[in-house]
This record gives sequence, structure tokens and C-alpha cells, in this order.
Amino acid sequence: MSNRRKNSLYPTLSAELSALMRTGWADTERHDLAPAEQAPYAALRRAALSARFPGERLVVPSGNLKVRSNDDTYPFRSYSGYVHMTGDQARDGALVLEPRPDGGHDAYCYQLPRDSRDDDEFWTGAHAELWTGRRRSLAESERVLGLPCRDVRTAAADLAAVSEVRTRIVRGIDPALEAAVTTDEERDAELEDVLSDLRLVKDAWELGELRKAVDSTVRGFTDVVGELSRAVASSERWLEGTFFRRARLEGNAVGYGTICAAGEHATIMHWTDNDGPVRPGDLLLLDAGVETRSLYTADVTRTLPISGTFTPLQREVYDAVYEAQEAGIATVKPGAAYRDFHEAAQRHLAARLVEWGFIEGPAERAYELGLQRRFTMAGTGHMLGLDVHDCARARTEEYVEGVLEPGMCLTVEPGLYFQADDLTVPEEWRGIGVRIEDDLVVTEDGHENLSAGLPRSADEVEAWMARFAG
Repeated sequence: MSNRRKNSLYPTLSAELSALMRTGWADTERHDLAPAEQAPYAALRRAALSARFPGERLVVPSGNLKVRSNDDTYPFRSYSGYVHMTGDQARDGALVLEPRPDGGHDAYCYQLPRDSRDDDEFWTGAHAELWTGRRRSLAESERVLGLPCRDVRTAAADLAAVSEVRTRIVRGIDPALEAAVTTDEERDAELEDVLSDLRLVKDAWELGELRKAVDSTVRGFTDVVGELSRAVASSERWLEGTFFRRARLEGNAVGYGTICAAGEHATIMHWTDNDGPVRPGDLLLLDAGVETRSLYTADVTRTLPISGTFTPLQREVYDAVYEAQEAGIATVKPGAAYRDFHEAAQRHLAARLVEWGFIEGPAERAYELGLQRRFTMAGTGHMLGLDVHDCARARTEEYVEGVLEPGMCLTVEPGLYFQADDLTVPEEWRGIGVRIEDDLVVTEDGHENLSAGLPRSADEVEAWMARFAG
């Protein structure tokens, strides 16, 4: 058989074993499944997508397994646009919106069915159910998703057979489905952009999931504080593992690679090696988020004095970042320009850097020239949801150049990073990195800070650590 490994200990399969394996299995079909809580929300999202592309067939794949090494694959993560439109996370699936004459669409979902007990694939295949776990049957998926479901093994042929319908597909997700349709790259890109646009404003169910993600993240940060003394005896990886345990216990996993950066590693924006020492007297920058089982993620950062108390210089830098974040958060409200929180925070940091003599003033000139970016590096936040940098493909006029609306969820995360080899600042400043990040939802009359359960000011952080630090 083609799925046999070169050095398998069982190079042959007897007819008697094959016959034995195909018999004696109970019927495990589930007839008690109810529609998923998310199903009616996903139906509304599909209706919004349908309205954007009347008369066109739309194909949104879920994606395939990716090889990590040899025959070992990465944990599967569905394409976020597929998850948003279906509530499903299965591999090798696809949502299809088939156009109707009235301008609407009929939606159905291709799924990988259960393995048949009538052939040997169900127990010998590389990704057979007896190896990787039971899948839902097509009938079960129909009940859970509230969508007609078809066998994905016929999807490519089905799509290719109807070539006269104008089709769009999200590219780069499923090569086999992509090869089966004739499309236009520019129009396909527009489909992906609209799928991002439609995630900008979260519905009530999504906001509930984001609250769950943030609440678990708050508990994960508290776990980390309680394990600081053990990390001092080991490394940053002890703290990374501590947070990951909470993420796996209460959610799916972490929503992105945890940044657990002690000492001068805190000046590296995306430090994920997490193999450095944790020393009393240094700062620990922890940027981490729990991803719920529905795949919505939090994204929170706190910078903590490992010894429990900031030094005067550490506190001065921390206070500058905290004040910048306060300025940014204050602008988050309906009708505000998306850029407002970024500009407010960056202007504050530019003024402090001029005051310290690290960039040439006046502060307004420094900001207009972007001089503060030597020490602030990145933008001050981003949209949040199914992706940690959610809606990244949304149209610029709807996102960065857009206006905040109730239901939008974003991070506010200013930071200052003085690199260990930066000769433009005094030696005692080098190696200090501070970032404070919170997850905000725009409300009808302002905003809600979902991560307010974690302390932010220097005094609050020290008091919290005194209570929980081990």
C-alpha cells in the first residue's frame, strides 16, 4: 500500500488481518448533537459575505496539514476566515457559497468524512481515525454547523465541473482546490480583504470568547508571578511553560509564540527563544495570550521587576510607558480615528525622549520626523480576534485609516526599548525594555478594558507581586 513507511516493522498485510480489522465495530453515530452556539452568528456572517459578491461562487478553504519534520505534522490550525464563516475547525474542509439567480447564495461545507470500516485506510492511513481520533460524520457536522455538508474528496472535481460560474477563492490555503478553479488573482485578493473587513466589528458571541481568553490570560500571568523564584533557578523557559500550562488547561493553546524576555532580552520586540536567565534586579517582559477552544486569542503584556520592586531608573522608564498608554487608552471611543491612540501614545513618548536628551527636540518636530521610533520601534497596537493581529488583510480605509466603531477590539501597547549596545544613551539605561499592553473593546460610549484585572501602574504591580510572587 502507498502509505507504508519504508522501514515499517509490518511491511505486509495479510488478508486475514484485513478481514479481522473490518469486522466487529459498533455504530457510534451521534444523533444527540445540537447546533453549535456559534452557528446562528456564523449564518449572519455568511449572509454579509454573500451580499458583497452577488452572482459569484465563493470558496473559503480551511487548510491542510503542514509537515513539521518527516512524517510529523504541525498541530492543525484552520484558516481564520473559514472559522469565522462556519464555526468549524476541521482540516481539509471548504465553505462554498453557490450563487442563486436572485443574487443570494446557497451555502454548503465540504468536510472530510469519517473513515469507512470497509477498507484498511481507517487503521493504516497516515492520518487515520484510529491513529488521530474520531472525526464527525457529515450528518453530525450538518447538525453542529447548521450547514449542508458534502464529502471533500469530491470537492476538486465538483468545482472544476462547473467552470462557467465566476469564482473567487482564498489563495494559499488549499492548493488542490485552488488548482480546480479558474479565477483571477486580483479578485481573489478582494475576497480575502472582505473576509478581514467582516471581522473588524465583533458580534456578541465573539466578545464573549475574547473575555474568556483575557480572563484565562490574567490567571496565566498570576501563575507566572507565583513561579518567579523557580525561574531564577532555571530560565525564561520555566515561565513560558508555566503560562502554556494555563493556556492548555483552559483553552486551545497560546494564541502566538509567548515572549518571555528577561533582562536585555526585553528590548527585543519578538523574543521567543525564551532561554535566557531570570535575574533579580532585572525586568521581565511577558507578552502572552491564551487562545480559546474557539480560537479567539488575548494579547497582553506586563513588565515586571523580578525582585518585586522597580529600581528608580526602571520606574522612570515604566512610568513614561504607563503614562503613554493612559494617553492612548483615553482616545479609544466610537467615532475616533483608529490612529488616535497610536498618535497620543507616541507623542507622549517623543516628549519624554526629548526631555531625557535622547532625541533632538522640540517634541512635536521629533514626533513628526518619527525620531522616537529608534526607542519605540513598533506601532502602538492592532486589531485583535481570531488572529492576534486580526483583520490584517482588511482594506486600509476600513482599518488604519478608519474610524472606531462599537464592537471593535484592539490592543494599546506602547513601549520603550533601550538596546544593550546603544551608545546614544547612558550605560545604565542600556538593556531596559518596557511594554504595557491591554485589550480594549470599543463600546457605545467609550471602551472596556478587558484586561483590567491585571495591575498596570508601578505601585499596583509591586503590590500584586508582593501578594503572589513565589
